Amino acid sequence: MKFQEYELITILGPTASGKTLFAVHLANELNSEIISADSRQVYCEMNIGTGKDLNNYIIEGKSIPYHLIDICKIGEFYNVFRFQHDFHKSFDQIKKKKKKKIPILCGGTGLYIESVLKGYKLLNVPRNSILRSNLKDKNINELKQILKSYTYKKLHNKTDINSIQRAIRAIEIETYNLEHHTHQNNYNPIKSFIIGSKIDPVSRRNKINIRLKKRLKKGMIEEVKHLLDTKFSPEQLIYYGLEYKYITFYLIGKLSYSDMLYQLETAIHQFAKRQMTWFRRMERIGFKIHWIDIQEILQLSKIFNQIHS
Repeated sequence: MKFQEYELITILGPTASGKTLFAVHLANELNSEIISADSRQVYCEMNIGTGKDLNNYIIEGKSIPYHLIDICKIGEFYNVFRFQHDFHKSFDQIKKKKKKKIPILCGGTGLYIESVLKGYKLLNVPRNSILRSNLKDKNINELKQILKSYTYKKLHNKTDINSIQRAIRAIEIETYNLEHHTHQNNYNPIKSFIIGSKIDPVSRRNKINIRLKKRLKKGMIEEVKHLLDTKFSPEQLIYYGLEYKYITFYLIGKLSYSDMLYQLETAIHQFAKRQMTWFRRMERIGFKIHWIDIQEILQLSKIFNQIHS
């Protein structure tokens, strides 16, 4: 495969599938740089819980350049509109350094990845805290009924309102559009070679469980406690979901340690399934994803290096 035929290499997959390590190895081989597509790793101070593992970006003593990690403060509103803009800024910077250098986009946030590959025309609509507070206790059907009261046109596709969070965001956009003129991102689609990290469900579950326990031993609870003690309310951290949600519940006494661990493991497994659902839908709408067993490739690479060291 001649990667030079493409503008970008995209490496995607569910959490704990080994995609970052593979991206680092590939970037090292191609003398390239990595653009992260992770909706939580953009935040500073959220390190263990978001799985930044920045040591993974060092290979054979060489630091692989990365982008869109640690670019904003916790509490700052970051969304797909901002990601599009930040991605293209990094993408252009990498391309300017060397004409034949192919940037590598790597992550598991399907919406972010799809937005840049397909060139979505997105509106810059600010967060409406009052509206969100008024809608937070409504279920998905109630939110869809509210949307019907607007002249609602979906931004990308109907999956945009298949969750409470996305439905609230859709209402937020329509409410804002009634009274304001909005700025729109206008980027072209990008021709990308897409690699998917293939991992069977049983292996994925085992890796998630093992990784979670490692991160707890590494100090993930202490990380969340520090954020609660110094800067943020429980409600603010719960917003970021998964590790930050369930560990906060544990620290404020709403869950025992065993219940926290069980519920967090379950939530991460469900999250991984949703990621795969998104990637399979991308295939259905025309994206060609080349699924490979990245774990096997990384293991073979490790063996090769040991033999020749």
